[in-house]
Amino acid sequence: MSILDKVKIGNSVQVNLELSKDRLTKETIDAINDSSMGKINDFRITDGKGIGVVLQLSNGKEQWFFEDEIDLLDENGNVLQKINHTKENKNLILDILRGLNYENKNKISDLINPINFFVWLIVSFKDIF
Repeated sequence: MSILDKVKIGNSVQVNLELSKDRLTKETIDAINDSSMGKINDFRITDGKGIGVVLQLSNGKEQWFFEDEIDLLDENGNVLQKINHTKENKNLILDILRGLNYENKNKISDLINPINFFVWLIVSFKDIF
C-alpha cells in the first residue's frame, strides 16, 4: 500500500526531522522544530519509484518530503505504525540459487565443461529471479 491509499490532501502528518534535515534550509528546520506537524497540500513523484508529499509547515511555507520522512497520524493525532512490505521469499530453489558462486576458470578443460557453463549461466541470471 502506498501513501496515496492512506492519506488525502488536507490530512495532517508529522515530519521526522532526523531523516530529512541534511537537505533542508535553516528556515525549514526552524519551522519543523517549532511544530513538526504539517498539512498535506499535494503529492509528487519523487524519483520515479515513490510518492512524496508537499506539506504546508507551521511558518506557512511549503516543502516537499519523501514518503519515508513523514509519519502518518490517525484521527486522534497519534502516529501510525509503518508496515514494512519487504517481500520475504521462502522459495527453497531461489535460496539455493542465491547461494551459488562462480569461480573464474582458467584451464581449457574447465572452460569447455558443460556443467561449469550451466553453473555460470545460473549464477549470471540468479538476480533476475
